[in-house]
Amino acid sequence: MIDHMGITVSDIEKSKAFYSKTLAALGYVLCKNGPDAISFRVREGHGKSADPGGDFWLSEGTPMTPRIHFAFNAASRADVDAFFAAGLAADGIDNGAPNLRTQYHPHYYAAFLLDPDGYNIEAVCHAG
Repeated sequence: MIDHMGITVSDIEKSKAFYSKTLAALGYVLCKNGPDAISFRVREGHGKSADPGGDFWLSEGTPMTPRIHFAFNAASRADVDAFFAAGLAADGIDNGAPNLRTQYHPHYYAAFLLDPDGYNIEAVCHAG
């Protein structure tokens, strides 16, 4: 349903480093790299849109208040685990380790991180 989205971050270089490492676990690559805005897209063949302009954008400025929450789709539980590990290694903050969240549905497997600006990001796998 959503084609692309973007958030404002306080330090584009710090956020680029964090998201480059964290989203790589879900098949994302940096595709636009400007001085004030960057974007990521899914690698071709990874099962999702490969919009050449990117589907997740970061621009430098004042972060949104309140900080929003958003989730990235993961193809497998192993991808959720890899997202979480990569995010922690990239200085993300643990906001919910990989686990089933059956309050949403029986197969909802997700992990949560806070990015450098405090946005709550999630990777979720819905497969059984």
